[in-house]
Amino acid sequence: MNPYKVLKKQLFSIDNYSIIPIRYEDRLSILKWRNEQLYHLRQEKKLTKNDQENYFKNIVNKLFDQDRPNQILFSFLKNEICVGYGGLVHINWKDKYAEISFVMNTSLEQSFFNKYWTIYLNLIEELAFKELEFNKIFVYAFNLRPK
Repeated sequence: MNPYKVLKKQLFSIDNYSIIPIRYEDRLSILKWRNEQLYHLRQEKKLTKNDQENYFKNIVNKLFDQDRPNQILFSFLKNEICVGYGGLVHINWKDKYAEISFVMNTSLEQSFFNKYWTIYLNLIEELAFKELEFNKIFVYAFNLRPK
């Protein structure tokens, strides 16, 4: 696991759920979910494996060593298995706020979205308010995802 320099605590957990710094090993699952859920993401086209490799190599890997990264991404795990990912994005360090992002395994959305979203929010709130001492976190919710 690559630790984030900006965080003292790297693991946030509730029961058998946790968020940990985004794992390289989860990149292809994340690619699949993002491509399946284009309808509600700020992503214009399907990503390729090469796109994902470049993103991890040129963007994600550099986030770990930054004092004030513009995003902090996590793998969301249930029993150590990645079932989603997300984090704090568009971070404003001066005013101490960020947008929440979350994408989960598409095949689990219908049955588990409410449960996973609630758990994930609790973990992100701990990270944002207790660890980073932010003042505000927010999410954009669109009518395509009424839950």
